[in-house]
Amino acid sequence: MNPAAATRDETPLSWAMLLGACAGGLGWGIRGQYGHETGAMIAGLLVSLVVALLFGGSLDSRQLIRAVAWGTIAMGFGGSMTYAQTIGLTQNAPVIGNVAALRWGMIGLALKGGIWIAFGALFLGMGLSGVRYRTREMLVLMLTLVGLYFVGCATINAPFDPANKILPRVYFSASWEWEPGASLKPRPECWGGLLLSLVAVFAFTFAWKRDAFAWRLGLFGLLGGAMGFPLGQSLQSFHAWNPQLFSQGAIHALDAHINWWNMMETTFGAVMGAAIVFGVWKHRVLIGGGGTSATGSEPSPCWFEGLLLAAHTALLIESEFGSVRWIHATYDIGLVLGLLPMVASASGRWWPWFLALPVTLLPIAVKTVNQLAREERAVEPELGWVVYCALPMAFAVALAIRLARSAMRSGDGNHAGLRWPAYALLASTWIYFGLNFAFFRYPWPWSPWTYRTPNGIIYAACATLLTIACVKRLRAARGEP
Repeated sequence: MNPAAATRDETPLSWAMLLGACAGGLGWGIRGQYGHETGAMIAGLLVSLVVALLFGGSLDSRQLIRAVAWGTIAMGFGGSMTYAQTIGLTQNAPVIGNVAALRWGMIGLALKGGIWIAFGALFLGMGLSGVRYRTREMLVLMLTLVGLYFVGCATINAPFDPANKILPRVYFSASWEWEPGASLKPRPECWGGLLLSLVAVFAFTFAWKRDAFAWRLGLFGLLGGAMGFPLGQSLQSFHAWNPQLFSQGAIHALDAHINWWNMMETTFGAVMGAAIVFGVWKHRVLIGGGGTSATGSEPSPCWFEGLLLAAHTALLIESEFGSVRWIHATYDIGLVLGLLPMVASASGRWWPWFLALPVTLLPIAVKTVNQLAREERAVEPELGWVVYCALPMAFAVALAIRLARSAMRSGDGNHAGLRWPAYALLASTWIYFGLNFAFFRYPWPWSPWTYRTPNGIIYAACATLLTIACVKRLRAARGEP
C-alpha cells in the first residue's frame, strides 16, 4: 500500500469530523467578532489546516500550503453578502409568528450559507488535487469571477431603489412584503453575483479541468453551508419565538448568560467544518500527489513576491481601516480582495506561508487593539499594540519564515512526515483563541459569568481538542507511540 494512503486511512471518520467541527466552530464563532471577509478567513484557515494535518500526507509542502492558502482566501469571498436582515426575517419581533417570513429567511440563509462555504471548499479542493493550475489560468479565472460578480449583481440583485420601495424580485433582506407599514432600510444584496461566479468555478473544475476532487468537495461545502446556517439560526429563532420557555427556573438563569447570535455562528461553523472534512475523507483517494508539477508554474522571483505582498498588505489595511473610499469600496468585495493573493499563491514560494499566517492575522490583531484600546478603553493603547498586535504578528512572521525555509530545505520529497501543519494549526488556534478571549474581556469560567462565558468555554474545548490532534501527529512523526 502507498504509505501516504496508509496515513490517510489511519484517520477515523468520527475523529476527523470532530476536528473539522472544532476548527469550523472555533473559527466561525471568532469570525463573529471581527467581520465579514477577513473574519471568515480564520475559519477557512483552521479547517484547511485540519485537512492538511489529517489528509495531506501524499503532498509535498509547496502544494499543501498552497491548498491551505487557497482555502483560506476563498472562504472570505462570501463575506461580501449581507445577512443580518435575513436573520431578522426569522426572529425580529414584528415577524414573530409569521411562518412564511421564517421559511423565506431560512431559505435565504441556506442559499447564502451554501454559496459562502462552497467557495472555500472548491478552492481547497483545487489545491489538494493533482490537477495543474497555472498562474495564468488562475489570473484569468479570478478576473472572470470578478466580472461575473458584477453581472450577477446588476441582473439577479436588481433593481434596487429602496427610496421608491423597489426591490429585486428575489430578495432576502428587510422588505415591505413582510412589514408593510414599517420604516425600513433595506440593504443591497450581492448573492446573485457570487452565485454566478460560483457556478463558473464549478463549470471550470468540472468541464474544463476535469478536477473530480475539487468539484465534489465543493458540493460538500455547498451542503455544509446550506445546512449549517439555517441549523445554527434555528437555535436563535427558537429562543426568539418561545420566550416563555426561558422565563423561569434554571434555564432562565442560564439564558441570561448565553449569546444566542454567537451560538448560531458557532453551530454554523461546526456543521460546515464537519461537512468539508467528511467530503475530503469520502474522496480521499482522489487527493493528488502531483508534487511541484501540480502547481503548474515556476516559482516567482522573491523580489516580485515581496512587491505583491507589500501591495496587498497596503490595500488590505487601507480598505479595513483607511479613508480612501474607492479602495474601501473595491477591496471590500471578497472576490476583488482575493484576486491578488489567489494568483500570487499559485506560483509563490513565500506567498502561501505569509498569507496563511501573518497576512490573515493582521486585520484581526488590529481590530482587537481598536476594540480594547480605543472603543472600550480596557487597556492603554501602547500596551495594547504591543500585546495584541506586535507580539502575535512577530511570532506569525517568524513562524512563516521558519516553516517556509524548512520546507524548501527538505525538498519536494517530504510527504508523510510533514510536521508543519501541526505547528501551523497549533499556533493559529491559540493565537486566534487568545485574541478573541481578550476581545471577550477574559471570561474565565470561575469568574462571574457574562454572556461571553459559555462561548469562551466552547472555544477552549475546541482549541484543546485541536491541540491534542496536533500533539498526536507530532508524536507520530517522531515515531513515538
